[in-house]
Amino acid sequence: MIFLRCDYSEGAHPQILDALTATNMEQSVGYGEDPHCLHAAALIKERIARADADIHFFVGGTQTNYTSITAFLRPHEAVIAAARAHICVHETGAVEARGHKIITTPTTDAKLNPDDIDEVIRIHEDEHFVKPKMVFISDTTELGTIYNKAELQEIRKRCDKYGLYLYLDGARLASALTSPENDLTLQDIAQLTDAFYIGGTKNGALFGEALILLNPELKKEFRWIMKQTGSMLAKGRLLGVQFETLFQDNLYFELGQHANRMATMLREGIAAKGYRFITNSPSNQIFPIFPNELVAELEKSISFEKEGPVGTQEYCIRFVTSWATPEEDIQKVIDLL
Repeated sequence: MIFLRCDYSEGAHPQILDALTATNMEQSVGYGEDPHCLHAAALIKERIARADADIHFFVGGTQTNYTSITAFLRPHEAVIAAARAHICVHETGAVEARGHKIITTPTTDAKLNPDDIDEVIRIHEDEHFVKPKMVFISDTTELGTIYNKAELQEIRKRCDKYGLYLYLDGARLASALTSPENDLTLQDIAQLTDAFYIGGTKNGALFGEALILLNPELKKEFRWIMKQTGSMLAKGRLLGVQFETLFQDNLYFELGQHANRMATMLREGIAAKGYRFITNSPSNQIFPIFPNELVAELEKSISFEKEGPVGTQEYCIRFVTSWATPEEDIQKVIDLL
């Protein structure tokens, strides 16, 4: 079976496993205050050129999102997000379960349109509505699309205009930053957002995300919220060791590049056979549209997710490549087609 279902099917990159093994018998303090977490945080601060940042390590993306939103917002405050955003469709209502409404806006490419922020603010005009206080975006998005610098700058302008926090979900940030169509850098994101996270789980780590807090308003007593929401790992060094390895050199970006190269090869192979896609996604997620009978045939030898029907005769599916996807597997898929 060829696995193109997600980018965390495999365990961890060998360098990360080696680092975890090499440090296995070390004794250190817990809860992210060990030397490895401190060193990993220092490496990330250097990469984003923000010595003033606070960095916290989490096990997974959903945990990072609901803990952050819980900490950032007062009970009557809400989040603005595209309807396809991860917090809306793939987190089992984790944000709402902690008391914060998500105001969704329709989209065809999973990207938030800055004009939609204006409309949300216009409608939510007084205390009879929840008060919009944060904008949530993902890069890459849930449809594999990416934000360019001009788009992020325009969203930042709207956030400044209305007094909103800008939070970026970076579960697949490595794929976004190494996409051929990308013009953003980590430094740009650190200057344009109030908080964002760097995803490790979907880019070679065994598990782990690194949350970066940039706005001083969001830093106060954050560790209290982490502990209260069950987000503080006792053996925190396991996270620190992994992010040390990812950012000691360029491993984080090299893994993202590999995933993108495999996706490009697959995308071009599919397009060459005359098939179309539901969206232009220049990252490691691609969404081809195939006849129903072809989807059924491919399911016999490829593991993938089905997005939904396109009319009555076709289906959109999702292929996701990873840091570990072999080129031979991509060629096998093209040959099967």
